[in-house]
Amino acid sequence: MFAYHGSVREYVEVRVKSVLNRVEGMPFRWSVNPYRGCVHGCPFCYARKTHWFLDQDGVANWSRRIFVKVNAPDILRAELARPTWRREEVAVGTATDPYQPIEGKYRITRRILQVLCEFRTPASLVTRSPLVVRDLDVLQDLARRAHVTVCVSIATLDTRLARELEPGVAPPTQRLQAVARLVHHGIPVGVLLAPILPGLTDAPKNLQAVIRAACDHGAHFVGYNVLYLGQVTREAFFGFLRERHPDLVPLYERLYPRTHAPRAYTAAVGRIVAAYRARSGLGPPRPRGRAAPEQLALFPEDRLDAREPEM
Repeated sequence: MFAYHGSVREYVEVRVKSVLNRVEGMPFRWSVNPYRGCVHGCPFCYARKTHWFLDQDGVANWSRRIFVKVNAPDILRAELARPTWRREEVAVGTATDPYQPIEGKYRITRRILQVLCEFRTPASLVTRSPLVVRDLDVLQDLARRAHVTVCVSIATLDTRLARELEPGVAPPTQRLQAVARLVHHGIPVGVLLAPILPGLTDAPKNLQAVIRAACDHGAHFVGYNVLYLGQVTREAFFGFLRERHPDLVPLYERLYPRTHAPRAYTAAVGRIVAAYRARSGLGPPRPRGRAAPEQLALFPEDRLDAREPEM
């Protein structure tokens, strides 16, 4: 059974031996994750599989048992101080939301950004939380000393549906306000229309609404991603469907015999998004240095080095 937001949570402090992850097949080569697990509890989260690395249940415990990497900033400082470090871009939050509520207490993400700034290392950051605006001062400093891009994920503007899909996340309006504030303070920021869910958020009206809202709030770009159902995530998402949208189960069984939606479906969604972006004057994400796939925000496990930092 899918575990919904509101379950009792346990925060486990851990000390890691490494925190900088090598990434393959993406427009950046390195990532950092301050936590493992996420109280946002989104049933579609592709990162649920990472709980397996600690023999944890990625369905029931992904949003209940959160591992807090308390020494991550110190370890990152040591890793960036190595003579071989070339100040390549580091993506923050590829397998957990770096601004889930517990960040208000631990401030690990903030300290990670400060370390990146100290070593003049460019960064990209992805979140569903408006808490990111707390760190405007550090983001501005990082933007001056190296480079930073903030990506705010929004799947729909429908508050009822958003509450179902993202049970522990602030409403879309609050995230859009965060976008506007970041833009106002000179931070490069975009909206990530992600993930696009067949039968739930893929209606052209929904896609247009998110893109128009992104434009209205000053976003510099809009990215998108169609749902990816890898191991563990598949079980969690189908559990969600059976409890909340049982009528859609046959559709997903047909579209997802494997991890990705059919190419024809993905291409059709891409054409719709491209058309609405063009009308709004927005483009796709433009990562520095290399061409990139559309899915700047979501990093399916088949595109990442599956190894997690040692503990």
